Amino acid sequence: MKSVADQFAETLSLAGVKRIYGIVGDSLNGLTDAIRRQGKIEWLHVRHEEVGAFAAGAEAHVTGELAVCAGSCGPGNLHLINGLFDCHRSRMPVLAIAAHIPSAEIGTDYFQATHPESLFKECSHYCELVSGAHQMPRTLEIAIRQAVANRGVSVVVIPGDVALQPASDVPLPKLAGLVPPRPVTTPAAADLDRLAALLNGERRVTLLCGAGCEGAHDELLTLADRLKAPIVHSMRGKEHVEWENPYDVGMTGLIGFSSGYYAMRDCDVLLMLGTDLPYRQFYPEGGGVRIAQLDIQAANIAPRAEVDLAVVGEVRATLQALLPLLQPKQDDTHLRQAQQHYAKARKQLDGLATGTPGRRPIHPQQIAKAISDQAAGDAVFTCDVGLPTVWAACYLAMNGKRRLLGSFWHGSMANAMAQAIGAQSAFPGPQVISLSGDGRS
Repeated sequence: MKSVADQFAETLSLAGVKRIYGIVGDSLNGLTDAIRRQGKIEWLHVRHEEVGAFAAGAEAHVTGELAVCAGSCGPGNLHLINGLFDCHRSRMPVLAIAAHIPSAEIGTDYFQATHPESLFKECSHYCELVSGAHQMPRTLEIAIRQAVANRGVSVVVIPGDVALQPASDVPLPKLAGLVPPRPVTTPAAADLDRLAALLNGERRVTLLCGAGCEGAHDELLTLADRLKAPIVHSMRGKEHVEWENPYDVGMTGLIGFSSGYYAMRDCDVLLMLGTDLPYRQFYPEGGGVRIAQLDIQAANIAPRAEVDLAVVGEVRATLQALLPLLQPKQDDTHLRQAQQHYAKARKQLDGLATGTPGRRPIHPQQIAKAISDQAAGDAVFTCDVGLPTVWAACYLAMNGKRRLLGSFWHGSMANAMAQAIGAQSAFPGPQVISLSGDGRS
């Protein structure tokens, strides 16, 4: 007879799940045994559940698809929470399976008792307790859809005894409804007209680009050329923006470059594209610069700086619709000044990474530069929070094929090796390089 756990595993396989990161435990026995008998999903054992969550997030990052992690009851699934916060804040589609104590003991202060359906609320779009066999199919289906559609975490809490119950007699969901395609969102024509009028009416425009610019590299370069605008990028935007980009003038933020900082302040209009840079002190002050922000999530607009024009839409699709409305600018003074500033800052940084044969000690900047120079063209880099992130920002060269992962929004320690595991599991072929450690002696 098919069990709830068997039904659970079948649904995960239908959704395209290839592996689950976690640590086995008695409350997970029903699910792990179902996965073993099914033979379609790999169980990847990790040292610690937090590693499993980070690894799942990395897999979701490099594939763009749903990834899964799991933890046993009580302390087991509690260990997932830091990694899940990182996944959720980085907008990675991850499903977490939180096994629970026996259902008859819930509410009795039983051994290892917690309330995971409450604990994971803050780091998920969807978090529900499965109380019985008839509830499970729809709960799991909704969890998968929420994670995929909203680009974040879903948590399914399931007691071990419920997983062993006979499954309800319902058909598997259809794939089209289980994993919906990502929508392409463009602003209303009136919003595009207002944005075009703002950009056409001002002389000096600077672009600030983040992770939301993924897949929009060609459109960004066309936009920068038409507006004669320097491009500043965030840390999460580096892998999508920096490469083969003559308009790039460096990063901004706590570990950014002076060129990026001043390009944002010395302009008439700052256009933010797919970014919610958290550091308020790096935005223009005093009202002299007008700010327009484009983001796929309306909730991301204007939490840091006063925005004069808000536009909701996907970056690539919006730029494709916007470009025909823009008048080419002729004056490139603002762009050339920013480029010259960046060239000077870049020269100073590169000087720190130039070594003298036989001289000791070796500066870490030299190591980071050497790693970048020797790494494969499609290498995946992960970096820990701390100085490895600084070195990654300054010296790892992107090329459109390389990937860069880190805990760039949640800022957790010890993320890099866990993320390397997830990236390598998803893509066994490419080279994966982890810059691990906090970088301090």
